[in-house]
Amino acid sequence: MQAIKKISFKNSFLAGLCMLALSWGISLSTASAQENSPEAKATSVNLTPSKPAAKRYFVEFRSRSALSYGHTFLVHGKLNAKGQVGQVTKEQVAGLHPFSESSLPWMIGHLIPVIAEHGASDGDTEDEYMTAGYRILLNDEEYAKVLAYIRDHQKNSPLWHAVLYNCNAWVGDVAKFMGLKTPDNTMLYPEDYISRMASLNGAKATRPNPQLPSAPLPGVAASKPAAKPAAAKPVAAAVKPAAPAKPQTAAAPTASAETPAVR
Repeated sequence: MQAIKKISFKNSFLAGLCMLALSWGISLSTASAQENSPEAKATSVNLTPSKPAAKRYFVEFRSRSALSYGHTFLVHGKLNAKGQVGQVTKEQVAGLHPFSESSLPWMIGHLIPVIAEHGASDGDTEDEYMTAGYRILLNDEEYAKVLAYIRDHQKNSPLWHAVLYNCNAWVGDVAKFMGLKTPDNTMLYPEDYISRMASLNGAKATRPNPQLPSAPLPGVAASKPAAKPAAAKPVAAAVKPAAPAKPQTAAAPTASAETPAVR
């Protein structure tokens, strides 16, 4: 009985915070207006065709798998001595997702805006769950401007909503500040959003883990892989299972064909 009371109190507390977030809904439209204002556009970064050696910093837009529809975020920092990103730390991750590890804010966020967090979520620093990436190299001056914008954007986007303002929309704002083109539809699956962003800018997104299948659009059956030819002499071998989808706190609700939800 005591355990039930504790759970009930926790859920009531989280629900109260989420309802409080509803009163901040005006912030969504205000932030959007600021993003589209002439002042915001005037301070956007104009990426220069510097020599590769001068571009020692990066911003990489990423998507990762999950038990639901996945997550879109970005990582940033300085390339290592080999010119690679290397192991990403939590301090290098920025994005938008519901607060806490509880499933309650995530579920409520499909109805009304909920309080958001802007750092790493579970799985963002683990490359095995990454499904797509689009990297932009920057010089010192460009990176300083983009980093300042990311920090400011984290402070001025207090709410998450599955439809009105989700992880795709947040990452898209950073991309626009960098002078990049972004998909008009922020309701795409995260992997599709990153892939289309890369395509719109004349590039191709990397897919480091091809063993992680893309999530099919609602109502569309996944294609069946072609049957492998039978081997003359089958050889017994240990088969390494594909990397599992990173668990989330709740399974995603059934999405309609017109508006596949994203986190």
